[in-house]
Amino acid sequence: MVPYLQVENLTKSFGDLVLFEDLSFTVGKEQRVGLIARNGTGKTTLMRIISGQDSPDSGNIIFTKDLRYGFLEQEPQLDVNATVLQNVFASNPKIAEAIAKYEAALTASADSELQKAVEDMDRLEAWDYEVKAQQVLSKLGITDFTTRVSTLSGGQRKRIALASVLINEPDILVLDEPTNHLDLEMVEWLEEYLTKGKFTILMVTHDRFFLDRVCTDIIEIDQKQLYWYRGNYAYFTEKRQDRLDAKQSEVNRAINLLRTETEWMRRTPQARTTKSKYRIETFYELREKAQQRVDKRSVGIHVGAARLGKKVLEVKHLKKAFADKRILNDFTYTFNRFERLGIIGPNGTGKSTFLNLITGKIQPDSGVIEVGETIVYGYYRQEGMQIREDMKVIDVAREVAEVVTLGNGSTITASQFLNQFLFPPETQQSYVYKLSGGEKRRLYLLTILMRSPNFLILDEPTNDLDILTLNVLEDYLQSFDGVVLVVSHDRFFMDKVVDGLLVFEGDGEISGFPGSYTEYREWAKEQEREEAKQIEAAAPKTEKKKPERVKERKLSFNERRELDTLTAEIDALETEKAQLEEQLGSGNLSVTDITAKSQRIAQIMPLLEAKGERWFELSELE
Repeated sequence: MVPYLQVENLTKSFGDLVLFEDLSFTVGKEQRVGLIARNGTGKTTLMRIISGQDSPDSGNIIFTKDLRYGFLEQEPQLDVNATVLQNVFASNPKIAEAIAKYEAALTASADSELQKAVEDMDRLEAWDYEVKAQQVLSKLGITDFTTRVSTLSGGQRKRIALASVLINEPDILVLDEPTNHLDLEMVEWLEEYLTKGKFTILMVTHDRFFLDRVCTDIIEIDQKQLYWYRGNYAYFTEKRQDRLDAKQSEVNRAINLLRTETEWMRRTPQARTTKSKYRIETFYELREKAQQRVDKRSVGIHVGAARLGKKVLEVKHLKKAFADKRILNDFTYTFNRFERLGIIGPNGTGKSTFLNLITGKIQPDSGVIEVGETIVYGYYRQEGMQIREDMKVIDVAREVAEVVTLGNGSTITASQFLNQFLFPPETQQSYVYKLSGGEKRRLYLLTILMRSPNFLILDEPTNDLDILTLNVLEDYLQSFDGVVLVVSHDRFFMDKVVDGLLVFEGDGEISGFPGSYTEYREWAKEQEREEAKQIEAAAPKTEKKKPERVKERKLSFNERRELDTLTAEIDALETEKAQLEEQLGSGNLSVTDITAKSQRIAQIMPLLEAKGERWFELSELE
C-alpha cells in the first residue's frame, strides 16, 4: 500500500475536554475511508486539522510529497460577491490566473501577452476546464453559472464548494458531509462518480447507503480509541458488534475472576510470600480491567405523543407559485392517522415550501388547508434552528417544559430527559455555543419532542445527527403514535421510516407511491426500461428483423455505419485539435488568428466528448 496520508500521535483538546489523544492512522492510495464517531468527539475538528485549517496540540499530519488534495468543509467559505464559475475557478488559482490573463490579452490585443497566455493555457490544460466545471455543476443542480453566490442558499453554496473540489481531480479527497444538501439523484450520481474514479478518500458522512457503497474501509473513534474495519458500512456494523461483545465478555471474565483474587488479597499478609508478588501485580491489573466499561450509551427516546383525533389534515386544491415558478398545482390530499410519508424530488421543486404551507408558516395562493383540532405539530426544520447560544443547555430545555411525559404515561424532569439524550449533568450546565454542530441539532430535536407532538415533520433530520442517534430515532419513529412526514436524502433512513412517498416532480406536479424509496427507485427504473422499449418498437425499421439467435444484441447495419463514421470524425477532430495546438505554440500567429484558433479548440472539446461517448456505447456491442 502506498501511503498518501499519515496521521501520527494527534492530540486535540479544548480546555478540559479532550477530543482525541495520540490518534494515529494511515490512508493509502485508492482507499476510500469513512470516519464514524459520536457527535462532539471531534470529527470536524480532525478534518480541519488534516486540511491545515486548524492545528493540533501535538502530533503530525504528513502527506506524500507533491500530492494534490481537495478539502470540502461542512460549512464552506465562498466569495459571496463572485459568481458561481469564479468561485469554482478560485479553487485552482493557477488555472484561474491563466484564464484571466488569456481573457485580458484577448481584450488588449497584445501579441506577446496573448502568445504567453496561450502557452500557459496549453501547459495547464485549461481549455476545457470551464466545460468540465459546467458539467459537474449541472450534475449538482447548479445551472446558472453567472449568478452571484450572495443570492444562493446554504445548500447551493455547499454544492458549489463540492464542485470546486471535484473539478480539480485531486489525488486525495477530504470530505466533511459531502451528501448534505444533495437530492437523492445527486447523491446517486456522486456515488457513481467516486466509485468509478481512482480516488483516495477520507470522509465524514451520516449517509449509511453512501458509506456502504463508496467506502472500502471504516474508521471508528470510540472512547478516544481508534478501530479500523477493512470493509464497507455493512461489514462495520457486524464487526463492531462482535468487538463490543468480545470486550464485554472480557470484562465479565475479569469481574468473575476478581472475586476469587479479592478473597485471596484479604487474607493476612503472612499468607503472602515473595513468590506471590506476581499474583499481587496480576490482581491490580485484573481490577483495572474489571473496572472498564463498554460504552453502551445511546439516545433514549421514550416521549409520548398527544392524543390524535379522527380528523388529521386535509389539503384541497392547493396552489402556490413564486413569480413564474409553480410549486403546487391544484394539489389535494388527506392525511390518515399513523401515516408515515416520505417526500422526495429534485432540489427546488417545493418540498420545504409544502411543509411551510401545511404548518401555516406561509399562505397558499388558493385552496384550503383543514387542520384537525387535536393536531400538535413538531417541526424539525432544515434551516432556521433558533436556540440562543448564550443560554445553558438545561435552561433551553426548561424553557420548553419543566416536566416531560413519556410514552408509558410517567413523567421525568427536563434534566432527566436531557440525560437520556446524552447530555450528562456537566454538559447541561455548559453554554450552547460550546456544543458541536451535531450536539446542537440533537438539542434542537429534544426541544421539539418535549412538546409531545402527534404530527411530526422532519426536514432533512439526518444532516447533522450521528449514526447511533439516527438508529435510535428510526426505531422511535417506527412505533410513533402519530403522523410522520419526512424530507430526506438519506435512503437508509427513508427505507426504515416511511411506508409511502409523495414525489415532487417539478412544475407543481406531485404523484404518490405506496412503498419505500428503494421500491420506488426499482419501479422508476423499470418504467424507464419500458419506455425505452416502446420508443425502440415505435421507431421505423430499416430492415426486416431476424430471429434472435444469440443472447447479446449485435450492431445493426446503420449502427455499424454510424460507428465507422464516428471513428473517422473523431480521428479528424483529434488531428485538427493537435494541429491547432501546434500552431498556437509556434509564435507566428497574429492576434486575430490566435483568437480564432482558440475559439475553434473550445468548440472541438465538447464535440470530441459527445462523439467519444457514443463511440464507446456502440463499440461495446461489437
